[in-house]
Amino acid sequence: MSVRYPQDYFYVINGRFKFVLLSFRNFLSSSYKNILIIQTAFIGDAILASSLVEKLHARFPLAGISILVRKGNETIYEGHPFLKEVLVWNKKENKMLNLFKLLFKIRKSKFDCVINCHRFTSSGFLTGFSGAKHKAGYKQTPFSYLFNTTAKHVIGNGTHEVERYNELIEDFTDKEVFKPRLYPTPTDEEKIKEFKNTGYVCMAPASVWYTKQLVVEKWIELCNRTAETTTIYLLGAPGDAELCEKIRSTSTHKKIINLAGKLSLLQSTALMRDAKMNYVNDSAPLHLG
Repeated sequence: MSVRYPQDYFYVINGRFKFVLLSFRNFLSSSYKNILIIQTAFIGDAILASSLVEKLHARFPLAGISILVRKGNETIYEGHPFLKEVLVWNKKENKMLNLFKLLFKIRKSKFDCVINCHRFTSSGFLTGFSGAKHKAGYKQTPFSYLFNTTAKHVIGNGTHEVERYNELIEDFTDKEVFKPRLYPTPTDEEKIKEFKNTGYVCMAPASVWYTKQLVVEKWIELCNRTAETTTIYLLGAPGDAELCEKIRSTSTHKKIINLAGKLSLLQSTALMRDAKMNYVNDSAPLHLG
């Protein structure tokens, strides 16, 4: 990790130059009142970014924390107790126009600190020109030369993505890693209450990426092998309903309920939390559970 601050300076003692780095922990970070986290990738990564929300709230309980996600992912942060605002970038319609509107909004919000968990040009642009006094992101990100703190994003060395996120803020916090967490609302809990009256497992057989998806025959086999007394809930987006229905109708298991497209992400989170087991083949539902 490298850190660059305008507050770095030199002074002379006994004829020698001493390099002094004023600590963000003791000086700058104490003034953080307005923090933005950027993660505009797919849903799984947006969920993992909640680990930073947890830690930053713990370290700076009086600060206002906001998060920027791509359109469609904002629902996972509805009613979040630690977030002041959820910013949304619509990438599918008027992408560049919406990007510049976002930049204007970010600069107008006068964030003290911007943490960029994404590694693409757009998020680097928003971070670099955010106007924040402290900007953190990965070295591989375009415009990273405008950041104060950079860390290398290395895949394949056994480091979890949540640990990599933490590297972006450990220079002004510490090395402790917080777990991701979502907060279903009382309305969400009430919605899935009827499904919690028996022992059950959840299965999420679909994926945005077809290459991650286990073949349907294996899901049917898993259903058939599940104890007859256990209810199976099939979860997914509206576009996954057909796949889930094929599994339900083909399996010999008698207690399968297709909930694909019928629950929000936070409702699915609440349901998966108390399941006997959750079976998934993609990271998004894995992080939900």
